[in-house]
Amino acid sequence: MTTTSLSSISQSITIDRTKHLNEEPHTGHNRWHPDLQPILEVDEGEPLLLQTRDSLDGYLNASSTVADFATLPLGAVHPLTGPVFVKGAQPGDLLEVEFLEILPQPWAFSAIVPGLGFLRDLFAEPYLVHWDIVGDWATSPQLPGVHIPGAPFMGVSGVAPSLAQVAAWTAREAEAANRGALVLPPTPDGAVPAVGAAATDGLRTNPPRENGGNFDVKQLTRGSKLFLPVSVEGALFSTGDGHFAQGDGEVCVTAVEMGATCVVRFAVHHGEAARLNIRWPRFALSDYFTDPRWGTPRRFIATMGMPVDDRGVNRAEDLTVACRQALLNMLDVIQERGFTREQAYVLASVAVDLRISNVVDVPNYVVSALLPEDIFET
Repeated sequence: MTTTSLSSISQSITIDRTKHLNEEPHTGHNRWHPDLQPILEVDEGEPLLLQTRDSLDGYLNASSTVADFATLPLGAVHPLTGPVFVKGAQPGDLLEVEFLEILPQPWAFSAIVPGLGFLRDLFAEPYLVHWDIVGDWATSPQLPGVHIPGAPFMGVSGVAPSLAQVAAWTAREAEAANRGALVLPPTPDGAVPAVGAAATDGLRTNPPRENGGNFDVKQLTRGSKLFLPVSVEGALFSTGDGHFAQGDGEVCVTAVEMGATCVVRFAVHHGEAARLNIRWPRFALSDYFTDPRWGTPRRFIATMGMPVDDRGVNRAEDLTVACRQALLNMLDVIQERGFTREQAYVLASVAVDLRISNVVDVPNYVVSALLPEDIFET
């Protein structure tokens, strides 16, 4: 699909990106709840154009500095465009979402946000990177000598949960919080809609769940298909949180974050989720995924991590510790190229792929971190 043909799409939700979602609440939401009213209805097979805001709802812009972090309304994270009522979709069905096009806005950002990210215990200071997107590439004055190839995808895509699911998932996340986990419970602070059960009880969009949500799966690029179990009539599909590029892991909590124009179409597989007991999302792509802008295999350097912590204690079969060690070793590699620790962390988030290499060689499983060397200009 070309940009020219976008004008021929009859069904669309358009937004004003100079406004925050709470100034255009008729265009979307930032909580998951079945009481949300659909913005429009579409038929199966009908292309649909959705304009989306960036993950921070435009509260950062090309002129922002780290000083602006203090006033970010984190309750407004993930403004989603939708929901869309898909005709014929019923609970127990499987909704197929095909991504036909994902087009970026020209400015994007990456950030280290204190209190968030995989290494939040080590990075306590905010850091901001501005990206210029021209054609297939992103470059930044904060990361000189780096050019990131575009592989745009939507970080958040999902359908509405049922009331029973909202109650069950809220309870299980509260139990996790009681065990010391970092959990963001329901709150009306920054919620859109601002009133009603969706505001007070609606699920935050930060974690993914059975209904979809914030996967941050970079393989959901143009041409991919996402399969979501339907829990309410019409499915009530929404999307947002566009990314121009990301490493597998998104370790600092942001990718190359952008506003986007997304084109999708739907198919409904009637009764398939119920018949096959499909509870969790699935996705597919016609080719084994490689970043679309690289025509040849990419050169890379990789580090390994094993479940031995910084004190030398063997945390047998602990993939989280192995992942942490692979990432810390990769930050050292990037710093050896002359980048600061903060620059290295952002680069790892937007370009480094974390891969599970083995889960059988007890006690030391292996996680590898792959850095494509092509991102450094020669």
